[in-house]
Amino acid sequence: MTTLDVGRLVTGPVAIDTVDMHTGGEPVRIVTAGYPSIPGATILDKRRYAFSHLDHLRTILIFEPRGHYDMYGVIPVEPDLPDVDLAVLFMHNEGYSTMCGHATIALGRYAVDSGIVPAVSPETIVRLQCPCGVVRVRVAVEETPEGHATGAVSFESVPSFAFLLDQVAHVPGVGRFAYDIGYGGAFYALVDAASIGLDLTETPLADLVDAADRITKHVAATVPLHHPDDADLAFLYGTILTDGGDGAGSSPSRNVCVFAEREVDRSPTGSGVCARIAVQCARGLAIGQSRQFESLTGSVFSASPVSRERVGRFEAVRVEVAGRAYYSGRSSFSVEPDDPLGGGFLLR
Repeated sequence: MTTLDVGRLVTGPVAIDTVDMHTGGEPVRIVTAGYPSIPGATILDKRRYAFSHLDHLRTILIFEPRGHYDMYGVIPVEPDLPDVDLAVLFMHNEGYSTMCGHATIALGRYAVDSGIVPAVSPETIVRLQCPCGVVRVRVAVEETPEGHATGAVSFESVPSFAFLLDQVAHVPGVGRFAYDIGYGGAFYALVDAASIGLDLTETPLADLVDAADRITKHVAATVPLHHPDDADLAFLYGTILTDGGDGAGSSPSRNVCVFAEREVDRSPTGSGVCARIAVQCARGLAIGQSRQFESLTGSVFSASPVSRERVGRFEAVRVEVAGRAYYSGRSSFSVEPDDPLGGGFLLR
């Protein structure tokens, strides 16, 4: 049965400008003008305020007819920490995430090209505040007078850790399987697709999404999560189905991340890659060892643990993730006051 979700009726004027990019095929819609200031003492306060008071703007930008079910967006906000170049909220079809690696890669390039951070060749550092913490972004810059970013970007994650290993569940419609839970700025359940009879190259995407969504709902309902920094970080963002490989050598490990409300990441998922590396480190992966991860579009992120630290009771690692971001357009969005669908809608 088809379901129609309609955003709130918009009665006031709306004019929001954006720059659109993609990383590995996953969209990044960056707000550049027209969004109201978001109050809050901390970035997590701002995230709560956006959800409570400005969510109609998320549906305008993310939902149809301006976006689509799998659209992803970024709202720049005022930083609340010192020595930060840019602070952002992330938004998607369900709400506001705490971390997004593919968007971070795009934001690094955007920050340099837009002059938010002056270009320095051959590499410019961008300090990005995300809801989960501060991420250090390295942007490759052309050695020319113009100093444009090349699109090759890497970032060093917030402390990432294995939350649970070798758990077993039985989910109706999926079966019995083992799973891990890793944190890389957001929490993910990690499942070998073959263990539930699926194949990431042969199984229809709809079946992958259905299985991952069932797993997410089951784990979220049965496993209490905890993060030492803030209770707002302690929620299961999604499930990552993997091909069972570890991404060593020249053979990337393929995975698909299904997050938020059955949204499918076209990229290998930067925060998910950090979670996978953290789980591998808990099983013996050494600092400096590189791995590669591939999405359903064939795009690849490389990743390696670069340092160890402790977060509360967890042994954590910082992970460096590298990828490429590209521009896809610019938009100026508006809503006519008599448009009954102007607040956005989703068909599913």
